[in-house]
Amino acid sequence: MADHFLAPLIGTRKPARLVNVTQEIVLATEVEPAFDSATRNRGLLGRDSFPASAALILAPCNSIHMFRMRFAIDVLFVDRAGLVVKKVVGLQRNRIAMAWRAFATIEFAADHPGVGRTKVGDTVALVEAIS
Repeated sequence: MADHFLAPLIGTRKPARLVNVTQEIVLATEVEPAFDSATRNRGLLGRDSFPASAALILAPCNSIHMFRMRFAIDVLFVDRAGLVVKKVVGLQRNRIAMAWRAFATIEFAADHPGVGRTKVGDTVALVEAIS
């Protein structure tokens, strides 16, 4: 994976924040990457909850399923530049969501206020976390 908005997470352990640069909203202060098949396949499975301050970024990924999930999530599908191409709020168990043009899928706890304010066409980016 190269030449995309996720480049700051590749090969580094530096903490990053996820922001909606269009709306000037911090979406997550904790970013969890899932860039290999093992972490993408596991995703949020087996967890009872997910912190409201966190985001799980799966890449490359343009579809997700909610089979065996224990809680609902909010999802942003984004292209390589970080442009939001689809938003799904409150995705429930036993459902599937996809966006053919997406390069990455970003998962959040359900009812995330920042996701609620994010619109298709907004741009998200990773910025260095403030210590």
